[in-house]
Formats: sequence, structure tokens, C-alpha cells
Amino acid sequence: MSYQKINVPRLADAIMEQLEQQIIEGVLKPGARLPAERVLAEQLGVSRPSLREAIQKLSAKGLIISRQGGGNYVSDQLETAFSDPWEKLIRENEGLHDDVLEFRRAMEGVVAGMAAERATDADRKHLEDLIKQLRAAYDGEDLSAQSAADVAFHQAVAEASHNVLFAHLVSSLLHMLHRNIEDNIANLFASGSVAATLLGQHEDVWQGIKERDPVKARTAAEAHIDFVAKTMAHFRDEKERLKRAKRRLGEDA
Repeated sequence: MSYQKINVPRLADAIMEQLEQQIIEGVLKPGARLPAERVLAEQLGVSRPSLREAIQKLSAKGLIISRQGGGNYVSDQLETAFSDPWEKLIRENEGLHDDVLEFRRAMEGVVAGMAAERATDADRKHLEDLIKQLRAAYDGEDLSAQSAADVAFHQAVAEASHNVLFAHLVSSLLHMLHRNIEDNIANLFASGSVAATLLGQHEDVWQGIKERDPVKARTAAEAHIDFVAKTMAHFRDEKERLKRAKRRLGEDA
């Protein structure tokens, strides 16, 4: 009788695969610091040399950044690999803004529908907490808090879709928009009836997910982006009319 050889993975490779999976799934998020080497080795039940080798392998892949005397951190490569080439282009080419919103409409509509079907109890609890934070931020008229809560909510919806590619794509896109587009939604529309409408739209998405209704969640997400696109177009038109008026009056545009 012949037997197939049993290939037992090297311990360092097994450690690397576990940490890599946590990064892919978003358990370990960009910027997160890993526990100290001694602590992490104890948690994993492995030797420090094996853990050190696994960290080196992840570093070579660009997933971990090791800082001399400062610990090991999850890199943002999975997000910036997509956003970095587009960041400057979108900032410098206003005509691309509509394309970005069109892309967001398609992607966020899909992930909202998937989240309604797939969200766990823990996901729904997290989303409910984020909606409360969003309400508090709008009530307090804190632009920075509104922007952060808005991004966190959309990211959590993507994560609740339980599709790691969608989760990372949404994170990458939101990271890019949050940093670089002057017409950032939370900052531009953070007052008055527009702010109230935006808050209500986020709550509609949440209700669709809470009720496990994928059509309702998707429709609400698409309606949200449609409203944003329409409002941004209105502000661009107002800005252009102001420029024309200043030129006509001989003022600096």
C-alpha cells in the first residue's frame, strides 16, 4: 500500500496565513498596531522566532509595516493601491466627480442589498450604534464628527456585505474622498434641510438592512447617491454663475 506524503506547513507560514486572513477580512484594519511580539506570540501559542519570520513575510508582501523600536502596523496598501493613482486625477479634474458618484451608486447599492441579506446580529448592532453616532454628530453640528461618522457608516455597510473585495473597495474609495475631494459631502452639506435629508437617507439604508429587505436597502443607498449628485451639480452651477457675474462686473473671479 502506498501513502501520500503529508505536507505540514511551516509554523511561520501558518502564522502568516492567519494574520493575512485577518487583514483581508478587515479584522486587522489599516493603521492598527499588532500586539507586542512577546504578547502576540503567547496569544498564538508560538515561538517568537517563528512569529518574527511570519511578520517579515507579511512585511515583504507590503501588508505589515515594521517601525524600528515602534512596533508592527497593518499597512494601508489594500486601500491605497486603488486610490493613490486616482486621488490627484480626481482632485484636478472636476469632470471626474460625476463618474465617481456613478461608481459609488452602483457599488454602494449592491453592498447595501447584500448587507440586508447577510448582516449578522453583531453587524446590525454595530450599524445601529453608528446611526446613533451620526445623529449625535448632526445634532451637534460638528463637521469633523459628521464626516467621520458618515465614512464609518458606509464602511460598516460594506463590511456587513461579507464580501471582502467590496469592503476594501468601499474603504479605498471613501478614504480617497474623505481626504481629497473639496466637495466632501459631510463638509459641504452639513447644515439646514440638506443635512437633515442626508441623515434621513442614512437611516433609510439602515432600516432596509435592519428589516432584512435587500430591495429597500439598495433603493435607499441609490437614492442617497442620486441626491448627492443632484445637490453637487446645483452647487457647481451656483459657483459658475457667481464666477460669470464677477467677470461681468469686472471683479476677480
